Amino acid sequence: MTALLTASNITAFYGASQALFGVDLQVGEGEVVALMGRNGMGKSTTIRTICRMAPQKSGKIIFAGQSLNRLPSYKAAQLGIGLVPEGRRCFTNLTVEENLIAAAREGFWSLATIADLFPRLGERRGQSARSLSGGEQQMLAIGRALMTNPKLLILDEATEGLAPVVRQEIWAAIRRLKSETGLAILVIDKSLKELSSVADHAVILERGKTVWAGATADLNDDLTHRYLGV
Repeated sequence: MTALLTASNITAFYGASQALFGVDLQVGEGEVVALMGRNGMGKSTTIRTICRMAPQKSGKIIFAGQSLNRLPSYKAAQLGIGLVPEGRRCFTNLTVEENLIAAAREGFWSLATIADLFPRLGERRGQSARSLSGGEQQMLAIGRALMTNPKLLILDEATEGLAPVVRQEIWAAIRRLKSETGLAILVIDKSLKELSSVADHAVILERGKTVWAGATADLNDDLTHRYLGV
């Protein structure tokens, strides 16, 4: 499988405090990869570093054949990285449709295809994002990222704090993305069961460093107990 994203020995600091001590991960074209680890182990910092939103100290990040090391975040987005950040962060003063078209680029994803994936967004196109439920705002954040027609979709805790029924809707959408579009996805989530059902491979971080990488099917009780606390 051709590598779309390769991060090699990434280190990163926040001021004088080192957050990443050597992260290695790879996402192939059309592959779903789970980035796993307990809270505070560097998962979100890894995502922020890939998206050029956190200062990288050393290592290499290659995306679609191009180095990201010296690029600003907007250039990484233009290359085809679509981020759904933790906490949703919709433009609450805009309508659903305005949120979706704010950063849209031509491609498969349009208002019609987003409404097919998330019918609630189609029904609420003219509503203010502020009026949506938390789950609907998360769907909107995912839809907004897809409207950039990315090569890689990054989901940072996309189901965190949502009602079980809404979480299942979002996992169903992720499964559709995998089976119907072949979009590469890098996903952080706490649900080992759901991650195992959709991810081809997993990368586990411990204290800002990659400690295990392999097929999701190879995750065993010893690994999950040691690194994930399950």
